[in-house]
Amino acid sequence: MEPILTIGIILFSGFIVGSLCMHFGLPRVTGYILAGLILNPQLTRFIPETFIDHTSLVTNIALSFITFSVGGTLLFSKIRSFGKSILLITLFESEFAFFFVAIFLILFGPLFISEPELSMWSVLIPMALLLASLASPTDPSATLAVEHEYRAKGEVTSTIMGVAALDDILGIINFSLAIAVAGIFMSHQPFGLFSIAQPFIRIFGSIVAGCFFGVILNVLIKMIKSETEGTMITLIISLLALCYGIAGKLGADELLSTMTMGIIVVNYNIKSEKIFTMLERYTEELIFVLFFTLSAMHLDFSVLASNYIFIIAFVIFRFIGKFAGTAAGGKLSKSSSKVQKYAGGGLIPQGGIVIGLALVIKQNPHFISVSDIILNVIIGATIIHEILGPILSKYSLEKAGEIHVRQRKRRQDS
Repeated sequence: MEPILTIGIILFSGFIVGSLCMHFGLPRVTGYILAGLILNPQLTRFIPETFIDHTSLVTNIALSFITFSVGGTLLFSKIRSFGKSILLITLFESEFAFFFVAIFLILFGPLFISEPELSMWSVLIPMALLLASLASPTDPSATLAVEHEYRAKGEVTSTIMGVAALDDILGIINFSLAIAVAGIFMSHQPFGLFSIAQPFIRIFGSIVAGCFFGVILNVLIKMIKSETEGTMITLIISLLALCYGIAGKLGADELLSTMTMGIIVVNYNIKSEKIFTMLERYTEELIFVLFFTLSAMHLDFSVLASNYIFIIAFVIFRFIGKFAGTAAGGKLSKSSSKVQKYAGGGLIPQGGIVIGLALVIKQNPHFISVSDIILNVIIGATIIHEILGPILSKYSLEKAGEIHVRQRKRRQDS
């Protein structure tokens, strides 16, 4: 089949199934994933498997856009307005999710993982670190949809949205550290001063690369007086690709670099609002359809079937970590009892960037022995999270008293 025809089928299928899911009250991203499952070569064999093996260029470009946009949410003035409670809740719920999943995998992983040669140091611990880092991020789109649909308003709603805005950023930092440490375990490097410093060197290099290209973009946009939106999009794409590619060549973390680039642009470019609004308007839908539909087409059903208990356990322990971390962060920051009890329910939805991070692991030859398990567990867990997430978000906001009876009746009558 011609590649151009294949791309057309993927885009059209993702768009149609995404629209159908939105009609039934589910996030569009759920539809994109379902479209990818339908087109998966193992299920329908309509699209050749060889095509799926050569999609890394598209997924990497999409990831650079997604992480750039995530960085664009980190406006320093906005963070200062969040206050101590949101910062502490974000830190605790993100790290508790990481530690709960990591400890579960290390202690009970051998009972669930169908790996013939499961070595503690070269397989189990690296996989535990990588998967645990993917437990941190939250997808705010499902909760945002519930908030808009039911006109929810109050301190729990505000806390959830504030935490979700910072969650992905902390998740990418966790992921960068996990990649570096897991790489040391899987390459059998001896522990020494350099191996301990390596993760921090990697993160520092990523931040430097992101700052460098962010400053270049800011300077060029300031210099070009009569830029059109087409000119700006071309400039952003070219510099994102350069940032991602050069970071990879230097051994830095590509996603942390492009995220840092977004942080520099949103805070130090006078046209930042125009830049991110323009990207959302013209490129976001296209990027999301391609990325999530292609991601689900990587799913290996045999690996998924043999690790279904593992997927359920990942969802449960991440759930426990999110709720326990939210309660601990809320208690430490002296938030209200409503925030401590119910904000965790709005942080369960997960999708978006975690699938991209799992694909990055799959592209890394160091992790070939565990990458299929990680990718399939994450896609399986994402499907569960994207279905249960909106339900839990609505339930939490109702229990917090921020979705009122009058508003529910208004929705039923309309």
